[in-house]
Amino acid sequence: MSLLHEGWPVRAAPPEGAPVAGPSALRTEGLGKAFTLHLQGGTRIPVLEGIDLAVAPGECVALAGPSGAGKSTLMRCLYGNYGADAGRIWLRHRGAELDLAQADPRLVREVRRETLGHVSQFLRVIPRVSSLDIVAEPLVARGLARDLAQTRAAALLARLNLPAALHPLPPATFSGGEQQRVNLARGFAPGYPVLLLDEPTASLDAANREVVIGLIAEAKAAGTAIVGIFHDPLVRDRVADRLFEVAPALQPRPILA
Repeated sequence: MSLLHEGWPVRAAPPEGAPVAGPSALRTEGLGKAFTLHLQGGTRIPVLEGIDLAVAPGECVALAGPSGAGKSTLMRCLYGNYGADAGRIWLRHRGAELDLAQADPRLVREVRRETLGHVSQFLRVIPRVSSLDIVAEPLVARGLARDLAQTRAAALLARLNLPAALHPLPPATFSGGEQQRVNLARGFAPGYPVLLLDEPTASLDAANREVVIGLIAEAKAAGTAIVGIFHDPLVRDRVADRLFEVAPALQPRPILA
């Protein structure tokens, strides 16, 4: 049984540095985000200003820029963990575009279940839940029978070289690399139309980095639009179709009464 999303075209890789032609799966218009330090005299720290990003189905865009430029903040805005202070986040969901920046929590949950996946740098460990069920859960939430979801989960965990003896165990005591492999399997299992990857190979050895590179290539071939942060330049150069530079915003400034 194929778990790939239907209705998304398979696209060949574009010329290096050029965006893929066609409608965007994810795009932002004038996106802005700032933080206010209320215990520091109300100092406002702008992080993102005027971000215009577009990602097409089958394209992988790598976020670039110096440390502190706002790459992780942008990823959290795209996933809805941070609210945007300005601009729009357009996501193609159920055949139409919606503004994720204005979506209510119910719609955000629906989008995350069906359309938008996220692999964070660290696994949010669920106590007493097995690794197999952690990976299978998003598939079950989308309506796949539990036995089929667990079969798919086991296959991905095996592909990521997680020993079968660990599949029924909660990952709380796993190594960082083992937890990251569980996290990656959970993120890739459903075949989301849009996938956000935050340092997906940071804790992996060379063999498992190759597995992840293969998973990204297969997701792109299936039409998944990917936005990623890749500090490993070798991985980035092999998976990214182009870079998107995130420039540091203006300097912090106090809010005047």
